Amino acid sequence: MKPEHRHENGQAPARDVASLPNYGLAALDRDFILGDSMRGVRFMLEYAKAEEALRKWHIRSTIVVFGSARVREDGPGRQPFWYAQARAFGRLASERGGALTAGNGGLRDNVIATGGGPGLMEAANRGAADAGAPNIGLNISLPHEQGPNPYSTPELTFRFHYFAMRKMHLAMRANALVVFPGGFGTLDELFEILNLRSTNKAPPVGIVLFDEKYWRSVINFGALVENGMIDAGECDLFHFAETAEDVWLKLEATGLSAHG
Repeated sequence: MKPEHRHENGQAPARDVASLPNYGLAALDRDFILGDSMRGVRFMLEYAKAEEALRKWHIRSTIVVFGSARVREDGPGRQPFWYAQARAFGRLASERGGALTAGNGGLRDNVIATGGGPGLMEAANRGAADAGAPNIGLNISLPHEQGPNPYSTPELTFRFHYFAMRKMHLAMRANALVVFPGGFGTLDELFEILNLRSTNKAPPVGIVLFDEKYWRSVINFGALVENGMIDAGECDLFHFAETAEDVWLKLEATGLSAHG
């Protein structure tokens, strides 16, 4: 190490220490916070930020709605029907489930929660907004940025970097899961919850797949049973429905109520 030059009196020359990166407060040092060593801290922050807001809004439980971001209200084929039914479900679940009135000690139950993006997520948030109910959008940062839809409650709209933490927030308050037609992302979330249920890592929740014909064309559940990959009884973890009203009735049959 090169020795430090000193004045004749033996003192080191004055330096502007305050301008050095290491002197700044750690919490305000962007490069430090975003570094590899702080990944665990960033996980914690993504958990705590959303958790704090949800608690302030007294949200005890949610109904999570998954579905494709690519479906459009005026799209081809069955897309308009799927969109309309997701919107209708968001509204009726908010009106009947306990999201509108904070009862039970001021707590809200069965608040609609989605991935916060467009398509069928937008439709469910929109239905809740139609009812005047608070609803949640949990967005994720993607290479091709997915912006929040305009219907999730602004104070309950969040953005995550880590899929794992977003999934945790989607699952941890869920009283029910409603899965509209979707692709890789929807399948990912569906099997996440099914796996948690089949391994008893999550409490019993109603799981309803919308449009049986679509889902049976996409997933051969019978082949999984026939090849011994799942037990036949594991297919009882979910039900099918064809209308928004039917979804609600199926959830009620599994024990869903406004009490969480």
